[in-house]
Amino acid sequence: MSTAIHINALNKTFRGGCKALQDIHLTIHPGEMVALIGASGSGKSTLLRHMAGLMSGDDAGRGLVQVHGKTVQQNGKIAPDIRRTRASIGFVFQQFNLVDRLPVIINVLAGILHRVPLWRSLLRWFTPAERTRGVEALRRVGIAECCYQRASTLSGGQQQRAAIARAMVQGAQVILADEPIASLDPESSRKVMDILAQLNREDKCTVVVSLHQVNVAIKYCARTVAMHQGRVVYDGASVGLTPAVLRDLYGAEADDILSLGDHISSLEDKPKPHPHPHPHLVWPAPLAELQTLARAA
Repeated sequence: MSTAIHINALNKTFRGGCKALQDIHLTIHPGEMVALIGASGSGKSTLLRHMAGLMSGDDAGRGLVQVHGKTVQQNGKIAPDIRRTRASIGFVFQQFNLVDRLPVIINVLAGILHRVPLWRSLLRWFTPAERTRGVEALRRVGIAECCYQRASTLSGGQQQRAAIARAMVQGAQVILADEPIASLDPESSRKVMDILAQLNREDKCTVVVSLHQVNVAIKYCARTVAMHQGRVVYDGASVGLTPAVLRDLYGAEADDILSLGDHISSLEDKPKPHPHPHPHLVWPAPLAELQTLARAA
């Protein structure tokens, strides 16, 4: 079977000798939805950033990261063609990484900036087909009516859904979500997780999502990778993460992990407030902000 993500002998040591990742070996197959769990500081976010080529591992060793057979980094060096490889990787950040003063649709269309000429990105000139694609992505995540609002007028949950729509427009084959529900209320958390699951199921995207809540991992992901002090301590069926297993893996820290229950499964849909009736538009965008969008893409 081909692999979506392949990691071999990856290590990361921060200044001062702190071992953030220790001898990581991991293979994720196309179409899997995998949860990364662990306490804060366990290495989840660091591992995701290495998968995306946003951070390089130690240069002393045989560290290798590949996505769909293309090298992201090897022996502590980011691949020279990383921008091309990264075009197929959608990264969903905990803090959304939207440009607040730009319309939502322009933030979403940042997902195609790697495919359009520089002059078009500077003028924010997108073809009707590209704009239609952006609106369709927003429709799929349930916020098409917010298309021309400033990103700053959206709630946290809506901003996270816009960030996912950006990855959809990008055409990402792999979506890496770094604690996407950590700062969201329960209802917004459920909507975000439902959308990630839908992308995995309908678009066959490979999804790796870091989570604090074990029960959320069990609900949405068939497979869970548990990390502790930079090491993979469990890689298997999510349903196998019983309280007893977690206590064996984490000791006293297991109580903190178990105390974070599944806060989203019993929610009923509630009506959302009507979107702002007067969208906030800005034209044109400063170059620095477009460069921020391009980096996020």
